[in-house]
Amino acid sequence: MTEPSLFLPPTPALLSVLKLFLIPVGGGIPAGVLLAKAKGLAWPVTTLLYLVSDVILAVAFEPLLRVIAFICGKIPFLRRVSAAIRAANARSAAQFQVNATGPVSLVMISFGVDPMTGRASALAAGHGFVAGWAFAIAGDMLYFAVIAFSTLRLNKYIKDPDTTMWIILALMLVVPMVVRRIRSGRASYQAQEPA
Repeated sequence: MTEPSLFLPPTPALLSVLKLFLIPVGGGIPAGVLLAKAKGLAWPVTTLLYLVSDVILAVAFEPLLRVIAFICGKIPFLRRVSAAIRAANARSAAQFQVNATGPVSLVMISFGVDPMTGRASALAAGHGFVAGWAFAIAGDMLYFAVIAFSTLRLNKYIKDPDTTMWIILALMLVVPMVVRRIRSGRASYQAQEPA
C-alpha cells in the first residue's frame, strides 16, 4: 500500500475510483473509498472525484428529468402523482420543521434518499438547474462524508476491504429501516398519549 498522494495521482487510479462512484446504487461509495485508499489517493482527491461523479450525474439525469416533468404536466393521472409526491415531500420536510421547498429540506431529502430524488423534489419546488442540483449534490456530499468516514474507520479494525464493504452495505440498508421503525413507533406512541 502506498502513502496517500495529493499531487499528480495516476490517471488509471482516478478513473477506476470515479467509475465506482458513478454506480448509482450499491457499494459505490465504500468500494470507491477503499479503492482510493489502496491506490494511495488522499481524501481531498477522493472527495473531489465523488463531487465530479455527482456533476456527471447531474448532466446525464437533467434531460431525463425534464422530459418526465413535461410528460407529467400533460397527462392528468401523472399530474396527480406529481402532486402526491409534492405532498409527500412536504410531510418529510415537516419532520425537520422547515419549508418543503427550502434549502435545508431539499438537502435532507437528497441526504436521506438519493440525489436524483433530491433534484426531482427541487424541480417540483420550482428550483432551476443550478440551485436544484446544488441542493441535491450538497445532500449527497454529506451522505458521502458519513459513509466514507464510517468505511475508513471500520477498515482500521477490519483489515479486509471486502468484509468492510459488505458490513457498510448492510448498515446502509438496515440503519434507515431501523430509524423509520423507531420514528413510526414514536409517532404512534405520541398519538396514543392523552393530551
